[in-house]
Amino acid sequence: MVILGIDPGYGIVGYGVIDTNKKNMVLDYGTIQTPKEDKMAVRLEAIDSSLKFLFEKYKPEAIAIEELFYFKNQKTIIQVAQARGVIVLCSQKYCGNIYEYTPLQIKQALTGQGRAEKAQVQYMVKAILGLDSIPKPDDAADALAVAICHSQTNQILK
Repeated sequence: MVILGIDPGYGIVGYGVIDTNKKNMVLDYGTIQTPKEDKMAVRLEAIDSSLKFLFEKYKPEAIAIEELFYFKNQKTIIQVAQARGVIVLCSQKYCGNIYEYTPLQIKQALTGQGRAEKAQVQYMVKAILGLDSIPKPDDAADALAVAICHSQTNQILK
């Protein structure tokens, strides 16, 4: 199964694509970045357009998205929520199989510890996927972690 993991944001959206038919082989990972100086509508359109490209290229069978957690900055959470709305809508249009995981669930799936530190999660992403180094930037590593979380959860559900 090809899984697209997404770490939502509006300045940076992390993505990671894995193929579970090939022992969690990494097909791609990276970020979608939107310029600060662009209006929000332009940034959201860029996210939509970039995701459409990823859907067409990899044809994922499942989309795993990290759920939002509490932000102290009200303006930031609204903007991230808007971007997340675009991500969910685009995912629904091109795939339909959307799964959402909290940061706690992701950490638990990768490390066995729901309160694991970011470095522990990143190390496990590297180890599970057999990578030579921890994926950079952090947003891409986080997206791969979401994809791995779904892969492991999906195996339990079978």
